[in-house]
Amino acid sequence: MKRSDFRFFHRLRVRWAEVDMQKIVFNAHYLMYFDTAVADYWRALAMPYEEAMHELGGDLYAKKASIEYHASARYDDRLEVGLKCAHVGTSSMQIPCAIFRDNELLITGELLYVFADPATQKSKPVPAPLRELLMAYEAGEKVVSVKLGSWNELGEPAHRIRTQVFIEEQRVPMEMEWDEADKTCLHAVARNRLGQAVGTARLLPAEQGTATIGRVAVNRVLRGSGVGRQLMDTLMDAARERGDKRILLHAQCTAQAFYRGLGFEPHGDVYEEAGIPHINMTRDFAGG
Repeated sequence: MKRSDFRFFHRLRVRWAEVDMQKIVFNAHYLMYFDTAVADYWRALAMPYEEAMHELGGDLYAKKASIEYHASARYDDRLEVGLKCAHVGTSSMQIPCAIFRDNELLITGELLYVFADPATQKSKPVPAPLRELLMAYEAGEKVVSVKLGSWNELGEPAHRIRTQVFIEEQRVPMEMEWDEADKTCLHAVARNRLGQAVGTARLLPAEQGTATIGRVAVNRVLRGSGVGRQLMDTLMDAARERGDKRILLHAQCTAQAFYRGLGFEPHGDVYEEAGIPHINMTRDFAGG
């Protein structure tokens, strides 16, 4: 196998607890690396695994794992685990895997999963939406789409995601989360190819050329997978098209690095909102 055989890579660094006296990785840990990469693969497909499998009416169970050793990984190595879905049968999925240190191939393997009923663990056909999602991703197609609309159009999925993220996870009081601005905002909802809503955000009307993007919420297990960036890019494009000159964020401090990566800069002091540290961040549009 070659690096060019894969479009998905999971990156890791070998830890001390994973090596023997010679600082060589214990053989069994390579299967753990494969398993960890598979979990990250679902994130690359924008698929919250537990929720998705519940909706699909089944689960995936490991049926077979094979591995071939070519060279050893050592303590503190930076490794990349490449994997792909090479074939989807009636009820099974074939996933070739490989571990690289830079361009050196260390390990190859293959995982075989079977889609089955969780109650009986008897195999059942892979659902067509899951099959199509896997093939689309491997073909390089987008796995997330963002729709813009009013609260009347998108309020139901936006409300559900914001409830999960802000009220249940971050414990923001309900009376602080819901306001009249929702009725006048342009809302964005991101969906994966299974039709699941996985993220939302809103764009407020501009005041003196400055618009505010807020309520940016992404399914917990998909943060860092690119969903938030797609939401922000979509709303920034909408703001630019309507003639806004600047975007303002009331950003949670823990998300500063994410927003900096989108060209936003912090301004002023840190303050608390709903018990969470925030800082204002802005981005001017070129030529504005």
